[in-house]
Amino acid sequence: MNEMIAFCGLDCEKCDAYQATVNNDPVLREKTARLWSKLNQVTITPEQICCEGCRTDGAKTYYCESVCSIRRCALEKGVETCGFCAEMESCPKLGEVIGNNPSALDNLRG
Repeated sequence: MNEMIAFCGLDCEKCDAYQATVNNDPVLREKTARLWSKLNQVTITPEQICCEGCRTDGAKTYYCESVCSIRRCALEKGVETCGFCAEMESCPKLGEVIGNNPSALDNLRG
């Protein structure tokens, strides 16, 4: 499976944090920090917008590295992605992601 597909099925290459990192784009970092701060009701600084992909070696945002329950679960189970988990279809955590981004399920099945 493409290593840029996150454990949850989201495409890391389409993520603004990833794009800001690989393109060293300070404007996109600032925009992403403002948006994510508003969405998550916490302060996220542009310096925290640094990620090279959920399943790759390298930098990750604080959320992906330390908070994401899906990533933590997949690492604990030792699965490549949630697509390899027997509980994928009934997982409420994954269901939230898929509900907001149906293409994530296609990525996990693909």
